[in-house]
Amino acid sequence: MSNPMLPAGPARIEINEVGPRDGLQIEAALVPTDAKVALVDALSACGFARIEVTSFTSPKAIPALADAQDVMRRIARRPGVIYTALVPNVRGLERALEVGVDELNLVMSCSETHNRANLRMTREQSFAELANILGVAARHRLPANVSLSTAFGCPFDGDVPAEDVLDLARRLVEAGAAGITLCDTTGMAFPTQVASLSAAAQQRFPGTPITIHLHNTRGMALANAIAAWQTGITRFDAAAGGLGGCPFAPGASGNVATEELVHMFDCMGVATGVTLAPLLEVVRGLPALVQRAFSNPLLAAGPRLATHAPPAWLAERFPPA
Repeated sequence: MSNPMLPAGPARIEINEVGPRDGLQIEAALVPTDAKVALVDALSACGFARIEVTSFTSPKAIPALADAQDVMRRIARRPGVIYTALVPNVRGLERALEVGVDELNLVMSCSETHNRANLRMTREQSFAELANILGVAARHRLPANVSLSTAFGCPFDGDVPAEDVLDLARRLVEAGAAGITLCDTTGMAFPTQVASLSAAAQQRFPGTPITIHLHNTRGMALANAIAAWQTGITRFDAAAGGLGGCPFAPGASGNVATEELVHMFDCMGVATGVTLAPLLEVVRGLPALVQRAFSNPLLAAGPRLATHAPPAWLAERFPPA
């Protein structure tokens, strides 16, 4: 049951699982195509609204996702699930069209230095590229969301003014973006900041879905999710097991863990559409998939109401009446 002392947000939210793309692209181990397909299929059975499957970036730039078209062709698509992919340019869009992607995700940074370091372009060059992609996508009636990196802070430039973020979002919406994702790329966001920017974005763009993309670098991802939800946000990115990260945040943890987000909202009585038990089974297999160990408190402890057998000696000391 929800806490009556907590300001209420929406009764239902959507979670976009980004682990297969945002998570696997940064892992040192190359995951085989068969295993990627099996991962996406297992996630499809959990009830996600969207799954970001892969990226149609140059294989030279991201070798880990060089099999993007093969993966998209082979996944078993479930009715009701939207299968998305990241597209960096028109050539990537063409490859995505060949395999029937349901929705595109485009990316650029709100801060100049991060955009140059991450995309090797100025912000204006990136905007021109994205505007071109949005135009081509519109001709194919293919919706395209734009993810704005460093919306809550840049590891090089520090704070990013909210007006800069909102102005860039406005230009992209005017260019045809079907949705905007505000990304806490290196985990610099804090709850009151997230609430303020989330509220402002919803007010400025009432007809445009706003998604919040959080990282747990400094342990505030769940608190930030609550802050966004309380302003009316209904869409969140997350990665199973907390996979992912940013190369410009050395030693940082990855995305907010999907299972922790689902468990938290379940406890609050907020519907996510995601079933926790099969998701935890997916998470249980991730260390073998990416060939590294990582801790997972929820997997270790179990859901909040998971019960355990009492100590055997209790029955002897306190026999039934």
